[in-house]
Amino acid sequence: MKTVQISLNSIDKVKSFVNEITKFDYDFDLVSGRYVIDAKSIMGIFSLDLSKPIDLNIHAEDNVDEVLDVLKPYVI
Repeated sequence: MKTVQISLNSIDKVKSFVNEITKFDYDFDLVSGRYVIDAKSIMGIFSLDLSKPIDLNIHAEDNVDEVLDVLKPYVI
């Protein structure tokens, strides 16, 4: 598992983020405070405080670099 901090501070960013990660077969969790939600859930993401950075847990053993390349625009 790899953890990175991301920023999703606009509606368009949230939409494009979800579109990008749904292409992967791995599990992704967003952690904000004590809340953990599925990063592929647009409704779940909007329940978080998006004004602060959010931790993204990537549950992938291999090809993590490929995932990080796609997520570059969101990583802080």
